[in-house]
Amino acid sequence: MKIRKAMIIQSQRVILSTAICLSLFSCGKQQQSGFNMVKEFPVTTLQPESVELNTSYPATIKGRQDIEIRPNVSGFITQLCVDEGATVHKGQLLFVIDPVQYQEAVKVAEAAVKVAEANVATAQLTADNKAELAKKNIISEYDKQMAFNTLATQKAALAQAKAQLINAKQNLSYTKVVSPSNGVVGTIPLRVGSLVSPGSVTPLTTVSDNSEMFAYFSLNEKQILELAREHGANNLVQNLPEVQLKLSDGTLYNQKGKIATISGIIDQSTGTSNLRAAFPNPDQLLRSGNTGDILVPIKLDSAILVPQAATYEMQDKRFVYIVQDDSTVKNTEIKILNVDDGKNFVVTSGLKAGDRIVLEGAGTLKDGAQIKPISPEEAAAKLKAMTQTQTAGKNK
Repeated sequence: MKIRKAMIIQSQRVILSTAICLSLFSCGKQQQSGFNMVKEFPVTTLQPESVELNTSYPATIKGRQDIEIRPNVSGFITQLCVDEGATVHKGQLLFVIDPVQYQEAVKVAEAAVKVAEANVATAQLTADNKAELAKKNIISEYDKQMAFNTLATQKAALAQAKAQLINAKQNLSYTKVVSPSNGVVGTIPLRVGSLVSPGSVTPLTTVSDNSEMFAYFSLNEKQILELAREHGANNLVQNLPEVQLKLSDGTLYNQKGKIATISGIIDQSTGTSNLRAAFPNPDQLLRSGNTGDILVPIKLDSAILVPQAATYEMQDKRFVYIVQDDSTVKNTEIKILNVDDGKNFVVTSGLKAGDRIVLEGAGTLKDGAQIKPISPEEAAAKLKAMTQTQTAGKNK
């Protein structure tokens, strides 16, 4: 009985030992397989390309002319003839200021003119009479000259009265405030019954000529120099390409514009120069006071582009992995333009045509790691196949 029990124990030990050996062997194979497994990464070869990028500058949009409407006479507003946002034409009536006192002033001035005209007529008769008497030596030359001096004085008084009449009529006309140009009416802060005067701080309203819109933006000294070198300092404005306007909602305005002016002076306080771009506004989509971004195109020939996904950033520096001839990767710092298209970076140093770089998964690699390069098309096909397999598994 003891012998049989010993044999059973011995047999169990052999089985346990065999199982442990098989387990260790299996683990060793798995580890060996894991260490030797080389992962696949999509790789591309860099080639020079032509690219057009847009440099963005914040801009303030104004109408071709924004005219503040101010009263030329004092009085109470008695009538509003337009509403805010209305489209008006040149000469259209906007406001009426109480005209009563100015109508009375015209009547007084007209009466003064009639009096002055009568005085001139009387002085003329007197002067003519004195002239006849002087011919007959009835009166002295002195009396004759005094009569003509009186006539001249009365004529001057008549001219003054006529000038006052013109001024009174002009003031009366100012009680009807009309639009000086075609445009759109802005805010109307004052209403019927408000007292206004030429010295009022607040204008009656603003009329904006929106047939053409001006976008104002600024460039620093370095950017101005870059434009001058690229397009020629002589006739720079004429040589600049058309620009686009990105609206505040992120959409592009459907009309292209042209840079019309560049300030000839760099503002020492800001280090910038002011520019003005003009945009047609046939649909009246743009309004004075809008904001947006001016997009100035930059054309580059033989540029080296890398996808943004192929790079990673560390300590304010940007890197890519170059694939060497032995399929190991080398961590490489690159310099890029501060302008991009949202998908690719333009490399200024660190890479050259013919270099091979890892397109995806750069953040999982280490310097000197061995990889299996595959083409972007192969990577896309494998990803598609994997996705289809997963989808099929979920549907079961």
